[in-house]
Amino acid sequence: MSGYLPIAFTTKMKSLLGEEYDRFISSYDDPRLYGIRVNRLKLNGEAWKAISPLGDAIRPIPWVEDGYYYEEGARPGKHPHYHAGLYYIQEPSAMAPVELLDVQPGQKVLDLCAAPGGKSTQIAAKLQGSGVLVSNDNAKERTKALAKNIELAGVRNAVILNEEPSALAPAFGQWFDRILVDAPCSGEGMFRKDESMIAEWEKHSIERCSTMQRHILRDAAAMLAPGGILVYSTCTFSPEENESQIAELLAELPDFEVVQVEPLYGWKNGQPDWAGEAGRELAPARLASLSGTVRLWPHHIEGEGHYAAVLRRKESDEAAAISPDIEAQKETRKKHPKGNAGATLRAAEKRGAQGAKDVGKLNKAPERNNGRHTGRGQTETIDPSAMWLDFVERELSDAFEATGTVQCFGSRVYLQPASLPSLDGLRVVRAGWYVGDAGRNKFEPSQALALGLRQSEAVRSINMQSDDPNVIRYLKGETLFVEAGQLTIAQREGKTPQPLKGYALVCTDGYPIGWGKYSTDGMLKNELPAGWRWM
Repeated sequence: MSGYLPIAFTTKMKSLLGEEYDRFISSYDDPRLYGIRVNRLKLNGEAWKAISPLGDAIRPIPWVEDGYYYEEGARPGKHPHYHAGLYYIQEPSAMAPVELLDVQPGQKVLDLCAAPGGKSTQIAAKLQGSGVLVSNDNAKERTKALAKNIELAGVRNAVILNEEPSALAPAFGQWFDRILVDAPCSGEGMFRKDESMIAEWEKHSIERCSTMQRHILRDAAAMLAPGGILVYSTCTFSPEENESQIAELLAELPDFEVVQVEPLYGWKNGQPDWAGEAGRELAPARLASLSGTVRLWPHHIEGEGHYAAVLRRKESDEAAAISPDIEAQKETRKKHPKGNAGATLRAAEKRGAQGAKDVGKLNKAPERNNGRHTGRGQTETIDPSAMWLDFVERELSDAFEATGTVQCFGSRVYLQPASLPSLDGLRVVRAGWYVGDAGRNKFEPSQALALGLRQSEAVRSINMQSDDPNVIRYLKGETLFVEAGQLTIAQREGKTPQPLKGYALVCTDGYPIGWGKYSTDGMLKNELPAGWRWM
């Protein structure tokens, strides 16, 4: 493949690497590597290996807990465990930035450039269901994959936004404990993995990427709380997008410092002398601290090329004060919200900005045939929140513990993490854990609810081994016939036993893959949405 690399790229890399260049360039002729990361929201690596056919054909990735290399041809995306969200398929080096972020349960974390969502699911696993994850991407078309991957992983405490970083900074000034900026870049480190990146590199200049990264980093810095950690990462070798970006930030923001990363696993130090003009503006000690950033080179590790810098905002009186610019932006945003501001703003407009207590109590327009007519020419109000609580009472077991606050936008019901700032004026893709939709006469649970539950949290469930042909039939959308004895019925203290008929959580090897509706004749009607089916 090395013969297809752009001449401008190879010339620059030869200048940077000197005698290491031949080893570097020969790595492009090596086979690409494949990685899988077990989803610790559901199980750990040892538990997964015990039930997976891949268990004996994998080996650990040294820099990530429960990350593994697998061989080409294994096709883990074609196994029922993938549809249960038990793992995420991810390039090995791409797992490093979140490991450096040092996320702890209960923290408030922002993944600023999140699509397609691999790093967000990694963050969510470290939060273990507590705290808040805000996953954002500015490209609307990419947020569909982002939302699906977060829901597939069973994440309960995430909010998904579709905004420019500059629009988030006024809403979240110095609010986050941890921020990941996996910045859009020229993608030089991905040439071996994806040859189409070569054409992208020739189309999108390093200069253009550098300008974009500079703005993203400044907006991210404005949202980091004093004492908080920000990880900046790229999948490129270009110093203009790596050391130079960090040097410029350090020069502009004296309350930020580099947290030194020990170069283990074959990782190499960042290069202060590659910081260029930006480096000359720094005091010697600040410039030298760039050696504490890390580069992942494909000729030194089993993985593609990456760069990462860990930054900490100092705890000081200077850092604790929100800048006048941010305060001004907040005031401007209050006065001039966006005209097309997404689900949250549209819901606020519909309810006349009457406050959170009225969320979801929306009159359904008669021409849409929603709601229920009272016979007096009026349409009865539908309360999605009450319908959700009724569903919980009937269909979920005593083991279910709801977290967050109920938020309803139209007929859609979410459980939103507590303590979030107002999202009004922002483009909201998911306002929290999407649990279902309040239809005309019933509450319809979502696929995201199914994947976020444990089997024990459903009143009715059916479990099948992953090699049972009925699992694939279910995942393809087919109706199943199930003997009543195959159902597990949860016992609920002090409550009347539920009938066999109703929603059943369909599981494989003990992990949910979707909903079915069970009837007394043994038919399990498939409730798996078309977009989630086996392809």
